[in-house]
Amino acid sequence: MKKLVILGPGCPKCNKLYDETEQAAEELGLEFEMHKITDIRAISGFGVMTTPALVVDGEVKCVGKVPSTEELKALIGGE
Repeated sequence: MKKLVILGPGCPKCNKLYDETEQAAEELGLEFEMHKITDIRAISGFGVMTTPALVVDGEVKCVGKVPSTEELKALIGGE
């Protein structure tokens, strides 16, 4: 099961990344769980200084942008 985490304070881009990541995972047919971390201290604990950010299975995959659906599929679908 993939663990997908969105890091961000809750801005529109953060919410968009959450929604689009969830959609991409569903389209790939993945078993996944989604989480959102909004606490700035917890976000900085990942070494992230620019939001939004996507973390897949504990690894930061993208920072500071909302990738396209195809990019998201590549980021979350890879083993």
